[in-house]
Amino acid sequence: MVSLQSDPIADLLRRSKTIAVVGLSCNPLRPSHGVSAYMQSHGYRIIPVNPQIEECLGEKAYTSLLDIPEKDVPEKIDIVDIFRRPEFVEQIVDQAIQLKVPAIWMQEDVIHEKAAEKARQAGIFVVMDRCILKEHKARLG
Repeated sequence: MVSLQSDPIADLLRRSKTIAVVGLSCNPLRPSHGVSAYMQSHGYRIIPVNPQIEECLGEKAYTSLLDIPEKDVPEKIDIVDIFRRPEFVEQIVDQAIQLKVPAIWMQEDVIHEKAAEKARQAGIFVVMDRCILKEHKARLG
């Protein structure tokens, strides 16, 4: 008999459509750019969040999660993907909690236990220290 165990990361990636990428760079050599381009090529809408850029991957960029107008994302943000150093994570998580985003994804080497616990306490699914591209390829690729 085959056991069909639930895979919460695969489930998250299957049901998600819109990913706000905090720290997205327009430099194609940066991991945030390559990962976001990959996710976009697999049907996800990418919303760049970076005060240093005006647009990336054909999408308008915003200075923070709280600056994304609801009219621009009528289908809601499913995942906040964080490409920032750990010292910036708690502020990003606070914004995600305020917006009631269902999932926060901290990329490889982005580790902040306190912020992750705060997000979990707010009912947010948290993935930490993992690459969303690698997980997508491994689970859905």
